[in-house]
Amino acid sequence: MIKYVLASGSPRRWELLEQAGLSFEISKAQGEENYTKETPADIVEELSYQKADEAAKKYLQKYQNDTVVIIGADTIVAYGNEIMGKPPNAADAEAMLTKLQGNTHQVYTGVTLIVLDKGQEKRGLEVITFHEKTDVQMYPMTSEQIAAYVATGEPMDKAGAYAIQGKCAIYIKGINGDYNNVVGLPVARLMHELFARQLI
Repeated sequence: MIKYVLASGSPRRWELLEQAGLSFEISKAQGEENYTKETPADIVEELSYQKADEAAKKYLQKYQNDTVVIIGADTIVAYGNEIMGKPPNAADAEAMLTKLQGNTHQVYTGVTLIVLDKGQEKRGLEVITFHEKTDVQMYPMTSEQIAAYVATGEPMDKAGAYAIQGKCAIYIKGINGDYNNVVGLPVARLMHELFARQLI
């Protein structure tokens, strides 16, 4: 039997996995996000591995007779050479959106799958890491529109200070790539990887 564990506290990722038809447990990563890589693609892969690895350590001996697939994911927004995480306050959220409005930026989500075979880490351990990139083009926004959006509180726990599936949808001109990747999990690519390895 295969069990799935999502190493994320994101309700958006929960919903996407549920839509895909997976039953899963949640093991929210508690560690701080520290990265050593430089490019957005490498950073999200590194951070997704950290989350999956933290959860894997908790589940090593939990299910002795099953295969456990740990799913770690991390999303960042990149505009030019600037990497935008979650804004710490409203002023930073407004600053991020001021840069993004009227322009095209990139959203990267890294995913790491750690497969535990019958509770064993050694020869049964398999690690798969990948990322997806989506280009997002935003309409111009006035300072009043930005302030009003930030005042809703929605941007405060979102990379790049916006939610494409939320109130910011009215400012999204178009995307090139996977929409769900911007939401926080490239679920089609994830399912493809699971099917390809007979992990579903």
